[in-house]
Amino acid sequence: MEMITVTAKTVDDAIIQASMQLGVSSDRIQYEIVEKGSTGLLGGLFGSKPAIIRAKRVETIDEKAADFLTSVFDAMGIRVIVEIKLNEEEKEMEINLTGEEMGILIGKRGQTLDSLQYLVSLVVNKESEGYLRVKLDTENYRERRKETLETLAKNIAYKVKRTRRSVSLEPMNPYERRIIHSALQSDKYVYTRSEGEEPFRHVVIALKREERKDRRPRTDKKDKEQ
Repeated sequence: MEMITVTAKTVDDAIIQASMQLGVSSDRIQYEIVEKGSTGLLGGLFGSKPAIIRAKRVETIDEKAADFLTSVFDAMGIRVIVEIKLNEEEKEMEINLTGEEMGILIGKRGQTLDSLQYLVSLVVNKESEGYLRVKLDTENYRERRKETLETLAKNIAYKVKRTRRSVSLEPMNPYERRIIHSALQSDKYVYTRSEGEEPFRHVVIALKREERKDRRPRTDKKDKEQ
């Protein structure tokens, strides 16, 4: 945010003027005193000096997120509308992106969207007192992807029951692996486990009789922690 220079009779007057010029309350500005000012002699008739401060508006968390994303989209040369909803009680920020080239922002299996979400989370939590969870979405991609993964999980579970052979899914991020685990956690005949290291970590769907052999938990601990 750009700094403005304000001159007034006293520092307090300068702060009030700065807040008016910046369009925010005085607790939303950050300032430094350039000159404290002085009344001079004989009630200010001689040698009085005005107070001078340099001030700027303090960005809110949602403004920081919006400014960061706007700078990214400007660099990419695409026009995107950024809508932000901040739930302070739940410590959650929901960001929705709309525009004409959203496929570029989603990327393969949502990888670009995930990367943007991660970067925004770093920006808003850099100077935050408590952790703020960021959810970045466009064109309802997250919900559509969740439905796709749940359907995939059930179809693969049916295949495992029919062939009695375990199936390894493609590598997924922790969020998507949790969807697979959750979709099959109540299944009586199959269980899920995660194998491999990031970024190649993936879910394996197998018959429960195999679980009794290797005694591995149905939901992988690493996926719970991430």
